[in-house]
Amino acid sequence: MVTVGVYGFDGESFLRRLRQADVRLLLDVRQRRGVRGPEYAWANSQRLQAALAEARIAYEHHRELAPTTELRHLQYAEDDRQGVGKRSRRELAAEYTRRYTGEILDRADLTQIVAELPGGGTAALLCVERDAGACHRSLIARRLTEQHHVTIDHLLPGH
Repeated sequence: MVTVGVYGFDGESFLRRLRQADVRLLLDVRQRRGVRGPEYAWANSQRLQAALAEARIAYEHHRELAPTTELRHLQYAEDDRQGVGKRSRRELAAEYTRRYTGEILDRADLTQIVAELPGGGTAALLCVERDAGACHRSLIARRLTEQHHVTIDHLLPGH
């Protein structure tokens, strides 16, 4: 399994990177499946799903793994306190991590996701942040590794 963010890619390079990693299933773990800014219009739900279908990559939205609006605002407040923007964040706030884990991740059944992983190729967890460590997908990935022994790699633009 891999994780991937939106930031730093354009639509073409994103699909190319997924193909290089042999991604066959994309698991969207965003709450709101849109991204601000015209350079990221390709990542908005309908456009992304159409591009994935053309590339023969299956798509699933797992809203149950998305942070709530309240949790997102908790992270934004910490970003403001540290003077970092969402697109330049490198790590998650400790309180956000604690609450996301307790309120979302501990209640999620990842067994079903693991059971549906493609037999050939790989699956990708998608959110927006470039660096997995700045995103809740890293917490999901860690849980998958710890409890389900899933090997995780993090895809970055330009690699």
